[in-house]
Amino acid sequence: MNLTDLRIFVSAALRPSLGAAAVDMHLTPSAVSKALRRLEASLDTPLFDRTAKQLVLNDSGQRLLARARALLALADQAKSDVMGERAALACRLGGPALLLWRHGQGAAEALRTWPDATLSLQAMFEVEALAALARGDINGAIVTGEAIAARGAEWRAGWEATPLGELNLQLVAGKTHPLARRKKGGAVEASSAQVLEHDFACPPRSLFCGVQRGARSDGWRDDQLPRRIRYWTDDLQLLLGFVRSGSALAYLPDFALVDADLVRIHVTDCAFRCTEQAFLVWDSASGAQWQHVLARTLASPA
Repeated sequence: MNLTDLRIFVSAALRPSLGAAAVDMHLTPSAVSKALRRLEASLDTPLFDRTAKQLVLNDSGQRLLARARALLALADQAKSDVMGERAALACRLGGPALLLWRHGQGAAEALRTWPDATLSLQAMFEVEALAALARGDINGAIVTGEAIAARGAEWRAGWEATPLGELNLQLVAGKTHPLARRKKGGAVEASSAQVLEHDFACPPRSLFCGVQRGARSDGWRDDQLPRRIRYWTDDLQLLLGFVRSGSALAYLPDFALVDADLVRIHVTDCAFRCTEQAFLVWDSASGAQWQHVLARTLASPA
């Protein structure tokens, strides 16, 4: 039993077909099949129930999968720690697109010490991200405080939630929007009555957890200030497109205002605020040196 065969086994166990595993591992289907047969021979037991179209893990394969992932993680950690800056490490982070947008560049900066490091940002909702972390598909999950508080069955001993700071949601408009034309210096000031005269763009699902919430999905209090939502989309870039074009207003995190085409609208008679705390969830107990560096770099000041 060798590490290469174990990596191929894990890929085959997590993919819908042998062909998909071959693409993932940059091998031919024949090479994948031979590696799996070799691993089964070394263990003197079959690991899959084979059908004409796919491989299905049997009970022995299920038992090996968890151990194989732990062994591979330990091997990768040992290699990166011993090789230091020469390690060709692969950092995989998952989380809502909005949070990856906010912290992705910071992660890239943290990894510059390792010239051969790669960074993969995988957009997924919070529950999916924590499940992917538990499976070993990613090295860290960027989620909100609500996901931390929920702590479902996937939460593992040794996981640490490193605070990344808070997101403050703001009402924004494109520079060509009628309200933005009133700008004199900083943010535009407008009353709620003036704001509610205009169309809004809103995601039908929470951009963090993916729950279908309709008008409440972006955090705006429609129970207090009901809006006219004309555009609905779960795609963040489409949402921003409606705002940039001046077609609609949207309620977005404050860091979106670095976009030169967006202007903050301060609602003078609106008392409520919507904030979200962000965290990096990772396995500090078995994390390699670079993971500790990443967490320290991204951590918000105490």
